[in-house]
Amino acid sequence: MPKPNSTSVAEFLFEGFSSFGWQHRLGFFVVFLTLYLLTLSGNAVILTIIRLDHHLHTPMYFFLSMLSISETCYTVAIIPCMLSGLLSPHQTISLQGCATQLFFYLTFGINNCFLLTAMGYDRYMAICNPLRYSVIMGKEACIQLATGSLGIGLSMAIVQVTSVFGLPFCDAFVISHFFCDVRPLLKLACTDTTVNEIINVFVSICVLVVPMGLVFISYVLIISTILKIASAEGRKKAFATCASHLIVVIIHYGCASIIYLKPKSQSSLGQDRLISVTYTVITPLLNPVVYSLRNQDVKDALCRAVGRKPLSS
Repeated sequence: MPKPNSTSVAEFLFEGFSSFGWQHRLGFFVVFLTLYLLTLSGNAVILTIIRLDHHLHTPMYFFLSMLSISETCYTVAIIPCMLSGLLSPHQTISLQGCATQLFFYLTFGINNCFLLTAMGYDRYMAICNPLRYSVIMGKEACIQLATGSLGIGLSMAIVQVTSVFGLPFCDAFVISHFFCDVRPLLKLACTDTTVNEIINVFVSICVLVVPMGLVFISYVLIISTILKIASAEGRKKAFATCASHLIVVIIHYGCASIIYLKPKSQSSLGQDRLISVTYTVITPLLNPVVYSLRNQDVKDALCRAVGRKPLSS
């Protein structure tokens, strides 16, 4: 129950980076703005290349384009607000605005997790079951997997937002973060949040442990199949098709797991905030960077787009 003589909160105040001096905040602003613009432009380039180059009209690059769109929406939900907070500390956000930001953050963050799982399944089918790959991974199957990922993101976001904003918020209104996230908000509630903590753990397991487990199983089967390939060149080529995805998966799930699967007793909001910078600013940039620098098909498509001879020719 809310405390007696407490005032209902109508808006929150982000603590953000207010503890830093203006010189540091200005430096952060320049760095984060640069990374944000690189993420947006990198994803735009990937989407354009995949759309224009018929060589990339395959399930793998369909999922990559969906991931680029999702990553773009994910960063747009968080980073502009964070950049504004760096220039004007003690930034406020309404209760409705906070709920909206949390909803889109969770929707596209969870969507990213399941899109990476779908990409792992695609690589499993391509390497472990190549003869049936084109039949199983048809256009309809790809659309269903992408739609399912977004559907899970939407449903889990609705559960979390309803759970958090069904709580009363009284006197405490300073969010120890630079955006609206579940744990910092639960700490501000003026009632027992045990049930909400259980819901948060359940959702975290569903959207992190389950996809990680599926990707892990996929790669165990993929690696065992690759090792059976007779030629070294064949093994190298097979693994090259998975390398970019594997790098993105390790970093994406690694950062998310540190934040959301860590026991509450070991949770530090200051530490979580630092990791969240990596997860919200740096990790989204890895998608276009890794897939453009380490993926031969994308590099060849870029060469064709600018009228140069593909590197693999």
